[in-house]
Amino acid sequence: MSIDWGALGSVFGVSIAVTVALVGLFTLGIVGLGDRAAATAEERGGGGRGPLVRVGAYACFAACAMAVVYGIWLIAG
Repeated sequence: MSIDWGALGSVFGVSIAVTVALVGLFTLGIVGLGDRAAATAEERGGGGRGPLVRVGAYACFAACAMAVVYGIWLIAG
């Protein structure tokens, strides 16, 4: 029995990188939605970045969901 250490290392590296990226995206989404009181105060005062931050947070969550669906598709296919 022979182990292809190069392929194993490659899979390990990609797994770590994708995990860190997904956790980072999810964290950005949580941070974007977490400060709703400040965003609401900015919206009441006229301008502000509240809606833009909220859309960015939802985009981060959507990207995480798409990555999960893609992973399930890879496993099922």
